[in-house]
Amino acid sequence: MANTIPNTPKFSALIPLLVFVFTFLGVGIYQDDFYALPSPIAVMGGIIVAFVMFKQSIQSKIDTLLKGCGDNKILTMCLIYLLAGAFAAIASETGSVDAIVNLGLDYIAIQYIYVGIFIIAGFLSVSTGTSVGAIVALAPIVVSFADKSSADLAILCGALLGGSMFGDNLSVISDTTIAATQSLGVKMSDKFKQNVKIAIPAALFTIVILVFQGLGLKSADTETVVYSYSVIKILPYLFVIILSVVGVNVFVTLLLGTLSAGILGIIYGDFTLLEATKITYGGFTNMTEIFLLSLLTGGLAALVEKNGGIDYILTHIRKLIKSKKTAELGIATLVSSINMAIANNTVSIIIAGPISKTINDEYGLDNKKTASILDIFSCISQGLLPYGAQVLMILSFSKGRIDYLDLVSNAWYLLLLLVYTVAFVSFKPLTFIKH
Repeated sequence: MANTIPNTPKFSALIPLLVFVFTFLGVGIYQDDFYALPSPIAVMGGIIVAFVMFKQSIQSKIDTLLKGCGDNKILTMCLIYLLAGAFAAIASETGSVDAIVNLGLDYIAIQYIYVGIFIIAGFLSVSTGTSVGAIVALAPIVVSFADKSSADLAILCGALLGGSMFGDNLSVISDTTIAATQSLGVKMSDKFKQNVKIAIPAALFTIVILVFQGLGLKSADTETVVYSYSVIKILPYLFVIILSVVGVNVFVTLLLGTLSAGILGIIYGDFTLLEATKITYGGFTNMTEIFLLSLLTGGLAALVEKNGGIDYILTHIRKLIKSKKTAELGIATLVSSINMAIANNTVSIIIAGPISKTINDEYGLDNKKTASILDIFSCISQGLLPYGAQVLMILSFSKGRIDYLDLVSNAWYLLLLLVYTVAFVSFKPLTFIKH
């Protein structure tokens, strides 16, 4: 932690943070919509409570708030959000998203539609950095396939949910990836390589199951549809993925990706140079909520930390930690519990990030692995929550034809990822902590 003088652990110092969490949660339950209340407004409620509760002078509390908002990791995270938003907006305007979807669907036989939807959703999500975006783009197509063929809607939707979360977890421009890597201070390429070790086995087992489930489907049951697309328009996404995996600086990667997508759109006549600047700015504004949320949460966390709230959590977590294994499982439990409370995986990582970093450093964990654990367990819990945005959106598109249990019981990737990740952490050689 940044403080040189240890804070006295106090549960009362967590009250402002709990006000934020339960305000966000309470309004979501009451409105039956967990995005009804803008999250930055919920954070402001917690900040106001902190200013009323804590005993320092007003100026001291303002200084602490601003120091938290201006933390180097928070500001880096915010700038990455802006660039990611710009890239996503301008690449979308070129028709890249439609090209990815249509290219995949054009080559999929009906027998492989389940695994095809999983792969397309994964590629679309990893390219755009949003599982919700992938679901919005593909859900109508999935429902249409079920209507016009013998394909099972529950299996299709489970594949869509799993593929979307698979891509979101691995994407270098995903909010969760940005938050996890910045919280632990690791390169996105390193975190990606670590994640692949865990995600790919679960994905491969999922593919085997989906191929087996699709063997009985017959191509004669569905209509022949011609999909139009340009392979060239997929290139900006491939460019960004390759640069990220190679290890190019994230700012350079996103800037080059945005420029390449912009040039491609101008050449194809999708927009003019002036329109491209407006689309780019629109991408910035699309990130306003997560930008403000990160800033304000950083400020709230600083207030809570200064008054002993973070130390209170750490004190109780330390009592349960006997080895590096239990330290990693503690971090997984922490981020999953927070996400179950607020149904937002990015916010969960932002809240759990500083605590996880402290545990990581204190017990000598691997930064890359800790960042992966943060991201993976936030995505698993988000994908399985009955009131998570991804689940609610798929159920909404299905119009009552499947229920929550139908969906989750066919979300093979998430279930296998949970089992494999817990096994990956639990069954490694036990290393005890020396106090």
